[in-house]
Amino acid sequence: MTTYNRKGEGMAYKERFRKVVTLERLCNDYMESLSYEKLSPATRRDYATWMGNCIATVGAKTRVITIDTPTAQQHYNLWAEQRGIPTANHIRSVMSRVFNFSIQVGSCFHNPFALIAKLSHRSRKETWTKEQVKQFLEVAFKEFKWRSVGMIVYMAYTWGQRLGDMRELKWENYSFDDRVLKLEQSKRRARVELPTTDSLHDLLVKQHEDMGFQPYIAPKIAYGKIKEEPYDKVMLGTIGRDIREAAGLPDTLQLMDMRRTAITEMVDAGVSLPQIMAVSGHENPQSVKPYMKNTLTSSSEACRLRLEAGGGDIL
Repeated sequence: MTTYNRKGEGMAYKERFRKVVTLERLCNDYMESLSYEKLSPATRRDYATWMGNCIATVGAKTRVITIDTPTAQQHYNLWAEQRGIPTANHIRSVMSRVFNFSIQVGSCFHNPFALIAKLSHRSRKETWTKEQVKQFLEVAFKEFKWRSVGMIVYMAYTWGQRLGDMRELKWENYSFDDRVLKLEQSKRRARVELPTTDSLHDLLVKQHEDMGFQPYIAPKIAYGKIKEEPYDKVMLGTIGRDIREAAGLPDTLQLMDMRRTAITEMVDAGVSLPQIMAVSGHENPQSVKPYMKNTLTSSSEACRLRLEAGGGDIL
């Protein structure tokens, strides 16, 4: 990383440097910093993706001094329109961090993203039906190029975990002898141990036979070749949309809904809150409440239990 405050450098030199530094240079310097290195591998990959999205839109050789708040706002609005509010907010947050770092080391003197207010968006409540999950997986497992994505989705659905953790899973996380997944969740650092189903175990055995030469359970497959690295968030979403379209599923469904689907199925099955938390990794019961939406299954079970206890039916 370039050092901007070497002894002997005057204000005039630093001012000239600030006028020519490009957006690509700014991002590269951040990725060489200790602040970036301290992030988890998954977070670093996601940050690199969001920075890449910004560079692709704004321009790698665009001089940072020309990017003011109105310009950044225009790009943010474009991202929100074309890629969705959550993606726009991710890019905005990461780029604000990059510019703040650059101010600290002296490579620029402003943060054009700092004053951009994040747009709010409604929390998703969509869930998949079992038939929709099955339909998606059948299409995914028919094509070798989609096989790892199918594994990620199936693991997220079976174990009720986040896609980010599933795409980063390594063989060391799974015990073939015990048929148990041992995972430290990236978001809350909660440690969970989860049993698997016979069908998923069989798929894991097959996956290990074909791809066990590298560390990831579901490595990226590109141009027909297995890469020794996981999918990033954007590429996983893109391929997921391709599979969803090929399966003839509605575009309202998103891969991120798999965790919610799994937890909702547990609620409908009458699984206790502590048991759900043992799977989800939540420490606060309030955090599980968004998943515990009203469903006909849940309400029917509640009414049935009430009747069995002698309440409700008085005529």
